Amino acid sequence: MMLLSWSVVALAVGGLASAAPARRANYVVHEKRAAEPSSAWTVSRRLESDKILPMRFGLTQRNIDRVEEILLSISHPDSPTYGKHLSPEDVIEMFKPGSETIDVVKTWLVSSGIAPERIRISGNKGWIELNATVAEAEDLLNTEYHVYEHESGPEQISCHSYSLPEHVQPHIELVKPTVHFNHRITPGKRVPEKLKKRTGKLGAPSPYNGPKTNGETPSVTPTLDYCDEYIMPACLRALYNISYTPTQTGKNTYGVVEFTPQSYLATDLDMFFSNFSPSLVGSRPTLVSIDGGYPQSQNQSFDYNGESDLDFEYAMSLVYPQKVTLLQTGDMVEGAGFDNWLDAVDASYCTYDGGDVPSQDGIYPDTSPGGYDGPESCGVIAPPYVVSTSYGQDEVSATPAYAIRQCNEYAKLGMMGTTVLYASGDYGVAGFGGYCINATTGEESLNGTRFNPDFPSTCPYVTSVGATQVSPGYTVYEPESAAETVIYSGGGFSNIFAMPSYQATAVKHYLEAYPPPYTATQYNNSGNVRAFPDIAANGVNYIIAIDGEFELVYGTSASSPVIGSMITMANDARLAAGKGSVGFLNPVIYTPQFASAFHDITNGTNQGCGTTGFTTEVGWDPVTGLGTPDLTILMRMLLDLS
Repeated sequence: MMLLSWSVVALAVGGLASAAPARRANYVVHEKRAAEPSSAWTVSRRLESDKILPMRFGLTQRNIDRVEEILLSISHPDSPTYGKHLSPEDVIEMFKPGSETIDVVKTWLVSSGIAPERIRISGNKGWIELNATVAEAEDLLNTEYHVYEHESGPEQISCHSYSLPEHVQPHIELVKPTVHFNHRITPGKRVPEKLKKRTGKLGAPSPYNGPKTNGETPSVTPTLDYCDEYIMPACLRALYNISYTPTQTGKNTYGVVEFTPQSYLATDLDMFFSNFSPSLVGSRPTLVSIDGGYPQSQNQSFDYNGESDLDFEYAMSLVYPQKVTLLQTGDMVEGAGFDNWLDAVDASYCTYDGGDVPSQDGIYPDTSPGGYDGPESCGVIAPPYVVSTSYGQDEVSATPAYAIRQCNEYAKLGMMGTTVLYASGDYGVAGFGGYCINATTGEESLNGTRFNPDFPSTCPYVTSVGATQVSPGYTVYEPESAAETVIYSGGGFSNIFAMPSYQATAVKHYLEAYPPPYTATQYNNSGNVRAFPDIAANGVNYIIAIDGEFELVYGTSASSPVIGSMITMANDARLAAGKGSVGFLNPVIYTPQFASAFHDITNGTNQGCGTTGFTTEVGWDPVTGLGTPDLTILMRMLLDLS
């Protein structure tokens, strides 16, 4: 994630080292590193054999092959059990590993020299945890751990691959820490640009009244006249037919995930609200502190405050008087990853029970000076009905086992009634920073030619949100285009996940009617893989108050919380009618009868990797998905569901 310190995760030895047993035969490779680290990283040394690693063995879950079937039975509008969400207890019981799996793995560990009292089993029996010396871990996994050093100084441990005994392998999904390298999640691209005084159109006054002077608060005049240059809440309400006032504020929930040190500034919120939502002046999101997270204000700059200011200025304005929950994740020393916020909403996913990966996530308690040394935030809040996350990582940086296990957790949240939204990325078909994949080596490179899709957007159990824009010179009453100002909507095809059945018809139509002019060396053109995004909203020219000034920002980071706000309002209407939350959204919106609830985007591309990328077309496309919502129509159709 952004601005985190990366460090070696091995702990000081605490008397657990023991003589390693002889190497055992019949081992098979279980995971290989998804992508080699960039040239900025070099191998420094073998990791010292007496260091301690917090080992996590993810056990093979029962019924995991039925995840899509079970989720669709709850989420597809044609299912007789639509909307009958499961309880957390139901989900744990359905997927917990069988006793044979636990016995096989425990027996292997004990026979390999691990004392039984060192082995801990999770409450949901999904993970086995133990602290092991590097020597023990290398012997267990038939691997070698090395320390990698970045040219800027930080270090990271990793192994290239690891193996398991052939009879044990079917009972373990993945082991951490192993091949997962330093690919921490990063927010979508946001390019600040100071607003400048304009001369206006046809003699009209500018909506922006200039920079702050003499201690006065800057002001912006809310107007629909300049939405092609300045997006503000009124523009979004007009674009997406938003005219609903929530009434079920005590029942409904909407969460936005932020990763420390990203945090909002209270003064920025009030500055924005003074201009656009006066009733919200003095209001703050409801804080849920995850692993020591808090809205820090000691570091102030666009990089520290831009994302969170953007998310809450718009989410809170759009859903007022509904409260918005801030899932502030990670302390100031170690930060956090996707697994950490999942821990907080699902106790069965926690680190103590297994779950987090030190090369990707924060490991708590954090004993570093200034770190959060309290107990890990495990099941501290019920999953909100909607969760928006404006962060992502290149899919190539995650091993299939890591991505699949996390993706299955999103499916479980859907089964419990949560809509999970992720921004699709801001570099078109390229990865973060414009990096693509070297088609020969599989490494990320600025000169790569293979498209670089975004995770978790490629997970078929989240709703991926792309970006649009009001075309220059157009109004909010005319069709939008794909985002092509500063950013390009992330979209494409996964290299890990199979195509879910709910989108098969729409995606295959696109591939057959508008075949992309690229080869299999440029993207996964098999026609059998998950395609993204699913939906879109404006992501260009947002006015935000940031560090005491108004600036323009761009990104699917803006699109995701806007979609989250609209689904939150739809949930409010359903709750008012005595119904449940929407939950997993995709199977509903891909049905033909919901086509009228979306504005189809048919202009623009998402260039990257030396190409024009994919094109927008009639129907679904890998630039803007199904299009942008008409909330009034979408809400009415969602309200009609059981």
